Amino acid sequence: MVIDDMKLTRMQTTPILTLLLGLLLTVGAHAKLEIEIIQGNAAALPIAVVPFQWRAAGPPPITGVSDVVASDLYRSGLFDPMDEQDMVDRPADAESIRFGTWRLLQTDYLVIGWVNDAPGGNGYDIVYQLFDVHTQERLLSQITSVSLGDLRFGAHRVADAIYEKLTGVPGAFSTRIAYISATQTGEGQRYELVVADADGFNPQSVVGSPEPLLSPAWSPDGAKLAYVSFEKGNSAIYVQEVATGARELVSSGKGINGAPAFSPNGRYLAMTLSRTGNPEVFVRDLTTGATRQLTNHWAIDTEPAWSPDGRTIYWTSDRGGKPQIYRVPAEGGTAERVTRMGEYNARVSVARNGTDLAVAHGRGNEYRIAVWDQETERMRILTPGVLDESPSFAPNDSMILYATREGGRGVLSAVSADGNVRQRLILSEGDVREPAWSPVIR
Repeated sequence: MVIDDMKLTRMQTTPILTLLLGLLLTVGAHAKLEIEIIQGNAAALPIAVVPFQWRAAGPPPITGVSDVVASDLYRSGLFDPMDEQDMVDRPADAESIRFGTWRLLQTDYLVIGWVNDAPGGNGYDIVYQLFDVHTQERLLSQITSVSLGDLRFGAHRVADAIYEKLTGVPGAFSTRIAYISATQTGEGQRYELVVADADGFNPQSVVGSPEPLLSPAWSPDGAKLAYVSFEKGNSAIYVQEVATGARELVSSGKGINGAPAFSPNGRYLAMTLSRTGNPEVFVRDLTTGATRQLTNHWAIDTEPAWSPDGRTIYWTSDRGGKPQIYRVPAEGGTAERVTRMGEYNARVSVARNGTDLAVAHGRGNEYRIAVWDQETERMRILTPGVLDESPSFAPNDSMILYATREGGRGVLSAVSADGNVRQRLILSEGDVREPAWSPVIR
């Protein structure tokens, strides 16, 4: 079968993403994260991702594109990929598929494909198709083109497309996560701001310091990170380009400089400053440098987060006696309390739908990840831990990344938005904390 007969759609990586991924490889690597599923979904859809044939020149640079695709789909909790050893057929094209066999194997969906050299020899084409086993309908037929060093990223893009076709929700497997690691050295603690693929692979240190690093936050285009550093003794907020390492000092005034958060259009940075003597939420125009105060109260106002439309800012305040989530128009106005259940709600992350708020929900000495629905005013507690904090929604709202403690050290975990699937991200050394999920990079 020739490619033209398949009516394949070609998908390519954007130049900014290729630059970002390529330059990150020059930054010092960090200890690898691994994913462990600790709670699955009994209703997951059966799918078979047949090993993709390797038709390119030379040996494959990664273990297997199909392995990455199947792993991504499994980690979502919505799919149950068939073990390769249980596959009695290994078709690569539509004519070779025996649908009756796959129905007997109780498989609902089938993914087949191959990898060959892209025109010009500067990359690879991942050619793949998705079929409904029961109707024999071809649901997807695409080519994903990537540069030579981006084959794993291309596999994530394939998983994104399959996930979106079968769920109606864009996938988030090709996104990245940022987190802070703290490792004991001979001279004390070593802190690093690390960026990794969403599945924990390719961890790269963006910045390192013997002094604490805190509160990483992605820009909406995924090209920059804002964070807090104590490298000069006092807290200071920096905005750094992930690919080049170039950075800008945004705020280093006396007192607190913390909790940066980019606006959805990338022009503004909300942050917590104590320039008035009390922690308040401020907004800085990154183009002009103008900074204005958004809150004004004797209580502690901190941890701002923007609504997806950029019109509202949420934050944590103890003005009611205990930490709760409040909101105010981004242009200023009257503050309004949002969360109404529980004695402690903090570190808000706003879902793409603008309605759901992920929070660290506390009662007594227990802190769990919960989602507050602003429309129904109901709280859904998602995690069983006692020290869960720093929730961060995936850009498609499907999962929530958070920090917790196990065995006396900090680890990262993720939970599905409905609480049915949980996974643990295991780092080989050090404490891991303060995760932030990147936006989707087109």
